[in-house]
Amino acid sequence: MREAIFSALESWELVRGARVLDLYAGSGALGLEAASRGARTVALVEKHAAAAQITTQNVRVVERAFAAGDAPEISVVRQSVQTYLDDAGARGARAAWDVALLDPPYDLGEEELTANLTALLPLLAPDAVVLVERSSRSPEPRLPTGLVPLREKRYGETALWWSEPDPA
Repeated sequence: MREAIFSALESWELVRGARVLDLYAGSGALGLEAASRGARTVALVEKHAAAAQITTQNVRVVERAFAAGDAPEISVVRQSVQTYLDDAGARGARAAWDVALLDPPYDLGEEELTANLTALLPLLAPDAVVLVERSSRSPEPRLPTGLVPLREKRYGETALWWSEPDPA
């Protein structure tokens, strides 16, 4: 799955030098893959303490793989996704992220996912891409006004929904 995600991102030239936001980061696999492929900045947001600790350990491993001074800026934020997005919006952060990766738990409600996408929208660069990874049995994410569908792909039990800011 990760290879399919990053093949798409690289074909769109959206990894090297990118600012990547990994929401519901878990172990940090998606965000750290972006870092290993040339992302400039990666923020990994995970509220669960044990998962955030594993993510922090994984960040250290990835950072050691880079030559001195070549490592991307990687941060682990132990906070709920909605709180992180709301706080960033309240601080007036704008157009910061080129790629947003959301791999929420399968039991996350559709209303909460829509709220996440709504709060994320003002934090995206104009040419950003948003990926939502869910169970293929989950309904298609309800995109807020300002995000438009780009592509959908299913891989067995997993579905990937890609969207982008509406250029209109």
